[in-house]
Amino acid sequence: MAFQNRLTSMLGVDYPIVQAPMGLIATGRFAAAVSNAGGFGLVGVGTGDLETTVRELAEAKRLATRPFGANVALAFLRDPDIIRVIVEAGIRVVTTSAGDPGRYAPVLKAAGITVFHVVPTLAAARKAVEAGVDGLVVEGGEGGGFKGTVQVSTMVLVPQVRAHVDLPIIAAGGIVDGPSMAAAFALGADGVQMGTRLVASTEAGVHDNWKNAIVASAETDTLILNAFGKPTVRVMRTRRSERLEREPNLNLMGELQNAADLYYGGDMEASVALLGQGCGRITDIKPVATILEETMAGFTRTLGSLGRLAG
Repeated sequence: MAFQNRLTSMLGVDYPIVQAPMGLIATGRFAAAVSNAGGFGLVGVGTGDLETTVRELAEAKRLATRPFGANVALAFLRDPDIIRVIVEAGIRVVTTSAGDPGRYAPVLKAAGITVFHVVPTLAAARKAVEAGVDGLVVEGGEGGGFKGTVQVSTMVLVPQVRAHVDLPIIAAGGIVDGPSMAAAFALGADGVQMGTRLVASTEAGVHDNWKNAIVASAETDTLILNAFGKPTVRVMRTRRSERLEREPNLNLMGELQNAADLYYGGDMEASVALLGQGCGRITDIKPVATILEETMAGFTRTLGSLGRLAG
């Protein structure tokens, strides 16, 4: 069920669905699984050390039969030499986030790399356009992970950015299935990014305790930590995160140091799990290929039903 538009042409994919570059989860193996299933996988390299970056990009290259890309979280970049590694690895598409889009966009574009930047506001979108990026990931506040101190919902943000920007837009935040993808397209998106939905997949290398917790979650089972400081994050509601929500001087980065014990060890109270509000609409754990196929089928059905209503 291939779908063609300017985003699929830029990325070289069948489906305009991008995997979110979630820390510790967006490995080379996972990105390859998404790309091989028809979407666009991203290897999260921005916060890793150089050795880890080289290993994960090589793993994705070994396993992927379709195009994949990389994400660089600019604010957390440990080693600027990672940019050189990305270029030398032949990566053709890079998304940047959490920082100044002009910091590395010129270097990446000079190497022939297509650059998308993640933006949480219209002002950030305008700044990214001025920096010369090729497209935007427009991320609403309902998405999981690192946020601005003020969140704007996907439904408000995507059409606002589209009204001022003509670049390709990937909508992120709350996208978990065909109807939510269709809604994003109605708002002006050219594609969507999925994070939480893909964590609850067979190929995600995280512990079953976390996957099962996502399936059991309600739409109210996330909360914001460090709402008045930096960094601000949306996480799963647990006993630990509810306690931390009330901490006036939260050492969030210290909390995240134990994330591997939660993600891979299965101890849901060891740290905090970055999670989006879309968790409340996820009811099962399936292979990535099935998730993408069902999303595209639901997308097509939704567009068809809206067309009949309009007629």
